[in-house]
Amino acid sequence: MLRSMYSGISGLRGFQTKLDVIGNNIANVNTFGYKKGRVTFKDMISQQVQGASSPQQNRGGTNPRQVGLGSQLSSIDTIHTPGSAQSTSRPLDLAISGEGFFIANDGNLSYYTRSGNLYLDHHGNLVNADGLYIQGYPADGEGNIDRTAISNLRIASGSAIAPNATSEINFKGNLHAGTKPVDANAEFALTNGDYSLGQIRNALDHGIMYDMKVVDSVGFTHNLSLVLQKTSETAWTLGYIVPTDDEEVFTYEELSADIEFDDKGVITEQSRNNIRNIRLNVTANELTPGYTGAAAPLNINLDLTALTQYGSSNSFDVDTMNGNTEGFLEGFDVSQSGEIFGIYTNGNVQALGQIALATFNNPEGLTKAGDNLYQVSNNSGMPNIGIPGDAGGSIIGGSLEMSNVDLAEEFTEMIVAQRGFQANTRIITTSDEILQELVNLKR
Repeated sequence: MLRSMYSGISGLRGFQTKLDVIGNNIANVNTFGYKKGRVTFKDMISQQVQGASSPQQNRGGTNPRQVGLGSQLSSIDTIHTPGSAQSTSRPLDLAISGEGFFIANDGNLSYYTRSGNLYLDHHGNLVNADGLYIQGYPADGEGNIDRTAISNLRIASGSAIAPNATSEINFKGNLHAGTKPVDANAEFALTNGDYSLGQIRNALDHGIMYDMKVVDSVGFTHNLSLVLQKTSETAWTLGYIVPTDDEEVFTYEELSADIEFDDKGVITEQSRNNIRNIRLNVTANELTPGYTGAAAPLNINLDLTALTQYGSSNSFDVDTMNGNTEGFLEGFDVSQSGEIFGIYTNGNVQALGQIALATFNNPEGLTKAGDNLYQVSNNSGMPNIGIPGDAGGSIIGGSLEMSNVDLAEEFTEMIVAQRGFQANTRIITTSDEILQELVNLKR
């Protein structure tokens, strides 16, 4: 039988496989995170008609004479080039900019995927479209992420964040240098004691009063009024006012440190050290008469070192202040580093966990498991697990990675495969015609 016929058959098989791979690529042109396949060929063993000879004394060497016996598959590669990111504006649609894979677990086995269309189940667990749990690093109740081991991630809507008492307040702004000192009108000066609202208003002609809200240890908010009185051209005193049982009377308490400015309107170095940590100790009952809660006394550190005394108007204000009431989870966001930040009704933002990514020494060695999932194989290497940014790339929130299939390339390869298939059929028909001629010799 002619060798060319079997060579043609091997070519038909190869190009049929190539068309199968191309067809699968085109079928997945809109599959999120899909990585296209590619077929390569190699020739089969060649039959040796004559071996090579070395040069002799009066004759040169000759090359081997071999007849090839066809082609065979060399490889079916998975091409892991990144697909383009499509914006969806959905918080749980995540794309990976880099080489990493999301880790999905079914309770027994871990799978790896580039498809980032994620969901929440009724327990708030982060899952993929098939319900596999997405793995990451969980956070505790205070937002501290534990990166010692990966586990399921949970975003429980309505979960509460505990209240936190106010303990640090930093101030900023300017105290107007043109404010008249209270010394010339001593009857208006506030010292420790009780005052009517009218007396307090008169005193504020020589200073300012700033109202703010502070939080106690059980989450109740209270009004706190600070008073700054100018006592000389370069000095101010600090105190606070609390209400009494009499709605017309307020108690003024002076705090220990004075604020001293130099002739350039900047706090002096000695005064800066004194006012860096002014302690304000007050109970919730003092701030809110009739309060019946069981809150601990407030111990608040006041930092006024950022103040100035320039000619511009008063702009005394809070720069930063801690403390929060209880809050309930009402939304979340995912950062580029994979951290999931919960947004609470009290305005606080706290980490809920961090998505983990896996990388492989040989990602093309992964085994496709269907459902946009890959599994570890003997040649992929074990996963290297880390956080986005350190390993595997970063997270693009509100986006999905599209398939990396290029239709123009696939249709071109389809034409090549089709013509190759046709050419190999010609080899078979031509070989058949030759055999027919041999059969006809007997006629």
